[in-house]
Amino acid sequence: MKTWINTRFGTWRGLVRLVLAHTEQWSGRLHAFRLRRPEDVERVVYVCLGNICRSAYGEQVAREIGLPCASLGLSTSTGSASPAEAVEAARRLGCDMAQHRALDWKDFQVRPGDLFLVMEVRQAHELRRRLGNRDDVQVCLLGAFCSPPAPHLHDPFTLSPAYFDTCFARVRQATVRLGQVLAAASRRQPAGGEPRSS
Repeated sequence: MKTWINTRFGTWRGLVRLVLAHTEQWSGRLHAFRLRRPEDVERVVYVCLGNICRSAYGEQVAREIGLPCASLGLSTSTGSASPAEAVEAARRLGCDMAQHRALDWKDFQVRPGDLFLVMEVRQAHELRRRLGNRDDVQVCLLGAFCSPPAPHLHDPFTLSPAYFDTCFARVRQATVRLGQVLAAASRRQPAGGEPRSS
């Protein structure tokens, strides 16, 4: 049982936080963190705490499939490299993360049309607090694009290679699905960018 928990959810804490996140989702308290205007997205921005594992990998996958992208950490040191465990996990999935360097929130320039993709509910709330009343950007839970949805993507830092693989596979799955959603929204937009009348 412990091995299964650690492989699927990282730790018991990861499982508990996922269950709590699902509870918030079912209650409607995460409604604010759904993608409401896919047609407005100009860039996808991956966000986690340190910008060395989850968000770093998400950025690489987004770039690989042709999405304008960036990533940042809510509490990190700009210039920090990803740990060897993360680089190896990315390599196992065919992605080179060796050159990635972390970017802290204070060094990041927000742009209109940014879609911030966070890994955890508490990160979503914190990011929304930092963004204030800006309505030209959106904040979403990346795991909402997983199948089945995973509103909490637990931090793999210092955890097992098996959980790194699980976490990164979910980040990849969510990113590919998001790319499909954004492509579909783009196809619905006429050449001038104005919404079609119904």
